[in-house]
Amino acid sequence: MLHIYTSGEISGFTAILVNMAETEHHSGSSPEDDTPPIPVCQNFMVPKKEISMFPDMGKWKRSQAYADYMGFILTLNEGVKGKKLTCEYKVSEILSSSVRLDGERCCTAIFRFLQRCLIMFKSGLWLGLSSTFRDLSRRQPRQCRTVCLGSLSCWKTIEKLLVLLGTLDRWIDETPPEDQPSRFGNKAYRTWYAKLDQEAEGLVAAVIPEDKAAAAPEIAVYLKEAVGNSTRIDYGTGHEAAFAIFLCCLCKIGALRVDDQLAIIFKVFDRYLVVMRKLQKTYRMEPAGSQGVWGLDDFQFLPFIWGSSQFVDHPTLEPKHFVDEKVVNENHHDYMFLECIKFINEMKTGPFAEHSNQLWNISAVPTWSKVNQGLIRMYKAECLEKFPVIQHFKFGSLISIQPVKP
Repeated sequence: MLHIYTSGEISGFTAILVNMAETEHHSGSSPEDDTPPIPVCQNFMVPKKEISMFPDMGKWKRSQAYADYMGFILTLNEGVKGKKLTCEYKVSEILSSSVRLDGERCCTAIFRFLQRCLIMFKSGLWLGLSSTFRDLSRRQPRQCRTVCLGSLSCWKTIEKLLVLLGTLDRWIDETPPEDQPSRFGNKAYRTWYAKLDQEAEGLVAAVIPEDKAAAAPEIAVYLKEAVGNSTRIDYGTGHEAAFAIFLCCLCKIGALRVDDQLAIIFKVFDRYLVVMRKLQKTYRMEPAGSQGVWGLDDFQFLPFIWGSSQFVDHPTLEPKHFVDEKVVNENHHDYMFLECIKFINEMKTGPFAEHSNQLWNISAVPTWSKVNQGLIRMYKAECLEKFPVIQHFKFGSLISIQPVKP
C-alpha cells in the first residue's frame, strides 16, 4: 500500500532531497572539490525552546522544522527499504583545503609529532597508547581531539562521526558508575555529560567542513541534547530525535551528501544506538516519559521505523518471526529492528507479550510494509504530537520554527 504524505511532509521530504541532491550536483565528479557553500545570508544561532504551552503545538506542526524533520526521517526510510545493515553502499568524501586548528602553535607541534608516528590515523587504535601523546592530551585535550578528528583532510564525514561516537564511548569507560544507594540514575552520568557539555562544540567543529565552522555552536546543541538529560538522568525518544536533528543539520550544511543516506543509518545511527545502550546500562538511566508496557520501547523509536523498512518485501522473514529468539540471534547483525529486539530480550525478563505488549501486537500485522506505515503514524501521534516531548525541542536557523513557506 502506498503511503500518502501530507503537503507538509512532501515539502520537507522534497527540501531535504533537493538540498542533498544540489550538494551532490555541485560537488562534481572530482572528490577534491570543496563542499558547496550554504547560502551567504545564513546567520547561525544557538537553538532555543519555542514550545512553552500546549497551544504552541500548532506552531510546531506548521513549522519548517516539522516539515524538514519528517522529510529527513521519510527520506532515510525510503533509502534503507529492503537493504541489510551489511550491504555495500557508497560514502561521500568531502575534502578540506587545510587543517583547522584551535591554538595554532600547540596544535601544529602536536600534528607534526603525530605525522612522524608510524601509526594509522584512521584506525583510532593509537589513541592514548603513546605515553608522549597521553601527556600532550592531558595538557591540551581539545587541540589533540581537533587534530585527531580533523587533521587528515581526506577523512570522510561519516568516519569523523564514528570517531566522535567512539570518543563518547571511551568516556563511558573512563567514568565508571558510582556506588550509591539508589538503583537507578547513577550520578556518574553527570560527570560523563559534563565532559560532553565542555567539548561538544569542538567535537562538532572537527567533523564539519572548514567553511561551515560558524555552524558548530548551533549544531553542537543537538549533540548535547541527544544523549539524555543530566538533571533527571533519563533518556527517551526526544533525545533520540535530537540526534536525528543533529544529522539532519549536517545534511543541510552539506557535510553529508546523497551518497551518505545508507551510511547515516547503517553506520552512524547504528553506532549511536550502541553508545546509547551502553549509557543506559552503565548509568541505569530512567526511560523519559515511559508508557510502560503500553509504549513501543522504553528508549527508542526510530530504529523500529527504519528497521521495519529494511524488511519490506523480504522473501522469508515476516513480522511474526521477530518474536522468535532464534530468528533474532541469527539475523540481528543484518537488521536494525532485530538489534532492538535482542536488546529488549537481554534487558527484560518474562514473556515477551507481557513486557513488550505493543511489539507483540505488531508481530500479528501481515506485512512489513504495513508495519512500517503504522509505525510512522504511531511515531507522529505518540512522539511528535505530544507536548511533553516537543516542549524540549530547540529551534535555530537550521531547524526553524518559522512556518513552511507556501
